[in-house]
Amino acid sequence: MFLKRRHFLSLVLVPVLLVSSGSLLAEDDEATALVRRTAERMLGTLEARRAEIEHNPALIYGLVETIVLPHFDFERITQGAVGQYWRQATPDQQRQLVDGFKQVLIRTYARSLLSYSGQEIRYLPSKPGNRPTMVTVATEVREPGAAPIPVEYRMYNGGSGWKVYDVVINNASLVGNYRSSFAAEIRQNGIDGLIARLSTLNQRGEE
Repeated sequence: MFLKRRHFLSLVLVPVLLVSSGSLLAEDDEATALVRRTAERMLGTLEARRAEIEHNPALIYGLVETIVLPHFDFERITQGAVGQYWRQATPDQQRQLVDGFKQVLIRTYARSLLSYSGQEIRYLPSKPGNRPTMVTVATEVREPGAAPIPVEYRMYNGGSGWKVYDVVINNASLVGNYRSSFAAEIRQNGIDGLIARLSTLNQRGEE
């Protein structure tokens, strides 16, 4: 059961890549505009280089790292997923946890991108967060014959631009979705056990 999150992560991560064909907001706020620009750039690059990527699928990892990853705060995401055990980890263990979890998400994200099949996304008005530096970018993913799926991007601005620190789909948090499995692994095998497990999953190319 550990880290078996492909369906959840596909729904969570793919919407960043979609270009809206539904109603557009008259004026995007900065955070929503960032999500939109990233979506258009990622999908445009995918279409322009599709032949290369089909020949060498590993190219997608570099594109994801260049275009999408700068807008995610992986240290904050990992800290939230590790929860109470984060403070027990040494600085080196924290670095290894961030690096390992980041690679897990990159691999799943890239595979989700390769399987993109034209879903539509609608951008909704953003919602204020708990602090003035936080905001939630609200979207809906639409597929023919199915109910819209709400996907929200929780973002903050620490002075260097907006970054995603959690994604929520149908009220299920990406961070919270991993927290229980991370805690179980740490209780059984310690922080180094979780680090080793993440490393093994990345070597195998699993999520």
